[in-house]
Amino acid sequence: MRVLVWQWGRKGAGPRYAAELAAALATVPGTSAALSLSTGAEILSGPNPPDCALPFPTYSGRPSFLARLPMIPFQLPGLTRRLRALRPDVAICAMPAALDLVMATALRRAGIPFYVIVHDADTHPGDDVPFQMWLQHALIRRAAGLLALTAHVADRVRALGLVGSRKLLMTSHPPFAFGPMPPPPRAHGGKLRLLSFGRLLPYKGLDLLGDAMRSLGARPDIELRVVGKGPASAELDALAKLPGVTVENRWVPEAELGDLLAWSDALVLSHKEASQSGVAAAAIAARRYVVSTRVGGLAEQLRDEPLARLCAPEPAALAAAIASLVSDPPVDAARPSPGAIWHEVAERMVADITAAGL
Repeated sequence: MRVLVWQWGRKGAGPRYAAELAAALATVPGTSAALSLSTGAEILSGPNPPDCALPFPTYSGRPSFLARLPMIPFQLPGLTRRLRALRPDVAICAMPAALDLVMATALRRAGIPFYVIVHDADTHPGDDVPFQMWLQHALIRRAAGLLALTAHVADRVRALGLVGSRKLLMTSHPPFAFGPMPPPPRAHGGKLRLLSFGRLLPYKGLDLLGDAMRSLGARPDIELRVVGKGPASAELDALAKLPGVTVENRWVPEAELGDLLAWSDALVLSHKEASQSGVAAAAIAARRYVVSTRVGGLAEQLRDEPLARLCAPEPAALAAAIASLVSDPPVDAARPSPGAIWHEVAERMVADITAAGL
């Protein structure tokens, strides 16, 4: 089977997920994989960029996105020719992005079916991408089938009436490795280093995290860094005023992620709702402790992870789970490498798509 994996976002987890998936698919016997990324993808300009067989110019922001729209009809013939030259049997959208309907149209013209990996069935509170879910739903309606990362997402996709006659297959989010394996948690011998990382939006439960840290008090054995990009908010201001807490409201380039994870002992996911978490996947790969609220798909993603502590989405429960990392730290257990898990996921994906008849 020849598979084309595409993801046309520029930053964040999407391009990395697509590159890892394409690399894993290429390890499945009888399968070859090609990758299509935006020419502006951050991962392509970093160290060890992935092999991108089909780079596609997208946009650098909302003004350039709007400026590019009139050019799309002129780009379609060339994109269709490039797809035919690659001759994939099936294409997989690794994570939806704004210009995916362009690829969907070119794939239809080339006679190539495609699947969409659904990370989120609903918009998260605080998301400000215009028409995000409308575009995703339009893409899904053109797809031959869907791949859901968690049963939570699959249930929501069904409830929204988006499955219809399409195949709905299950997959999972393997661990993300950023750089070499860091030393184990607490190996530095100092304070318990907590990290809350990612988009700083309301659904991440920043108020819940603040209340939990406030209830823990000014403990000399615990510190917290809140790092990521988001709008200024009262919740972030309140966190920044707490003892032992620092807030870094900034975009974190992919090249810094390995060092950031290595600094931490534990990732704190104080979410109020979630489909699943790329941050959790990165924490698992780095063998960090994880404290997570038991919401959405997070419980499903972390239920078999020995270094994870799940708790109710309440300040007292979150504070108790954090404190337990000091008094009764989790014990790690042997598990397959991230590469082995990616291979297993890719192997099952190929088998399921083949069984579905493409």
